[in-house]
Amino acid sequence: MKKAVILILLVLTTKGYSQFAKNMFSKDPIINLENWQKQRLYFGYYLGFNSFDFKFDYKTPPKADIQVKKTTGFNVGVVADLRLQEYLNLRFEPGLYYTKRDLYYPEMGNLERDYLREVNSTYIHFPLLLKFSALRTGNIRPYLVGGMSTTLNLSSNAKSKDDNFQQKFRVKQWTGAYELGLGIDIFTEYFIFSPSVRGMFGISDELIRDNPANGPSPWTDNIDSMKSRAILINFTFH
Repeated sequence: MKKAVILILLVLTTKGYSQFAKNMFSKDPIINLENWQKQRLYFGYYLGFNSFDFKFDYKTPPKADIQVKKTTGFNVGVVADLRLQEYLNLRFEPGLYYTKRDLYYPEMGNLERDYLREVNSTYIHFPLLLKFSALRTGNIRPYLVGGMSTTLNLSSNAKSKDDNFQQKFRVKQWTGAYELGLGIDIFTEYFIFSPSVRGMFGISDELIRDNPANGPSPWTDNIDSMKSRAILINFTFH
């Protein structure tokens, strides 16, 4: 009986794989959702991961750079895709991004309250992108994507009167960036699956300096600009 069950599972698995291979990679595949992307407007949603960093520019070269410890955050959002022509689409992808970065100031001594700042960020992200698609081959269609985005940071501490002297690291609520990436549309029988990877590069300084009334700040005074940059990996479903 056990051998019979194993044999049936092997047959089903082999059959499923052969159908998938025929649909996706064979010389003459079955074309899925042939007219889907000919729609003027269609929608979707995405789930994904992110890794955010900071890029620092200094007024004078420090003895040791501020170190950024990155963590893996998550993304979730929706997609609106407007077809402009056969190979060009305009995409709006608002979403919620969560990430965490730890800043280490190597010149601040041995007390954690001085050398460590935790920067938790909850972003509402508003990217407006152009998608440049290649010619569809069977059920595969690669693409490039790029554009501009603006972001609202719900955890910015921008309105706080406390600053680093009270262990409160502050950043601006709104920031801007440009984004570049690539992906691939995979047409299945019932939906389009689109994994993509994208780089985000901040163009605006987001640091709020410490209050001068507290005296010279070793945390912010030497920073000329602080900009976010990130790698975004999204799995989109249409």
